[in-house]
Amino acid sequence: MIYLDHNATTPLDENVLEAMLPYLNQIYGNPSSLYRIGRISRSAIDTAREQVADLIDASAQDIIFTSGGTEANALAIKSLQHKPLYISAIEHPSVTDNCSERTHPACKLEVDTQGRLRTDTEQWQTIPSGAWLSVMMANNETGVIQNIAQLSLECQARNIQLHTDAVQALGKLDFSFRKLNLDMASLSSHKIYGPKGCGALVVKDRPVIKSLQNGGNQEQSLRAGTENVAAIVGFGKAAEIAKQSLREVQSHVACLRDSLQQQLAQFDNLHIFSAHADRLANTLQFAIENQQGEMLLMQLDQMGIAVSSGSACKAGSKIVSPVLSAMGIEPTLAQSAIRVSLGKHNTEQHIDQLIAALKTITGYPNRG
Repeated sequence: MIYLDHNATTPLDENVLEAMLPYLNQIYGNPSSLYRIGRISRSAIDTAREQVADLIDASAQDIIFTSGGTEANALAIKSLQHKPLYISAIEHPSVTDNCSERTHPACKLEVDTQGRLRTDTEQWQTIPSGAWLSVMMANNETGVIQNIAQLSLECQARNIQLHTDAVQALGKLDFSFRKLNLDMASLSSHKIYGPKGCGALVVKDRPVIKSLQNGGNQEQSLRAGTENVAAIVGFGKAAEIAKQSLREVQSHVACLRDSLQQQLAQFDNLHIFSAHADRLANTLQFAIENQQGEMLLMQLDQMGIAVSSGSACKAGSKIVSPVLSAMGIEPTLAQSAIRVSLGKHNTEQHIDQLIAALKTITGYPNRG
């Protein structure tokens, strides 16, 4: 199989698996226990916390381990129940769906046709002092990167607190939690070749957070429940590897993405979304007119190629992508969308095989 859906999940790195194995079969102690294998488990969590913090230049004490990016976003958003909250119109469902449960609905901020947050609107200018803003660092569908550094400066000047969903940015963008002066950031392990079921919320001011569940004092009493030690260890190891290889991997996938974009230019009636915006090096979303995205996905799957029609969290849904809708993309074209997200094991041959498969499916050449 040719796997081209790394924004949905990544394969587990062999070195990550090796680091996890002892905590799955030998060092099985509860990290809250005082005997030796419990203390070793606690020490392993502490090491992982340092590794994750090091990847994003944060303090280890700012890291709250969760079950993934979804829980991290839920923990952030639900803690702001009684705060004025503004979000971009292209946030992940784990932000938007949790916002829908608020007593006072969050206000959605417009994006332009490329998927970039608009800061030239009256709505943006009237965000009140003391409000919270939640804007994803990089979009999971289009790959568009928001200018979080500039947003942070504006937020500081206007006394607005800033949360960013950095799940897709982690391991792909070199960013500093400290230098960006972020208040909260959400992370996920399985987007950086770590295990599923583990993530983190990074928090500068812990009193802001309200625990989603009670029953223990784990994670500074902010996330009750016995820790998944093996997964946390894996997340830490994946973060360590990501820090070491970030530039090399992103240079590799950028070359592949550019090659794909050039070859897609051969097709008639093909649209590349957010082509004029700053995007993640590994991500390209496109649509071919008169081709249903879900059908194209299934046809590629039958040919041994795995891609996505958008967010994995909305797969199988007949709803048009809210991200593309917010960008003003016509619904019929939006339903044709295919997302390719590359990883470190992809090759130029994989790109060539994808192009060949698309030519077969669409009956290329289709000019004249």
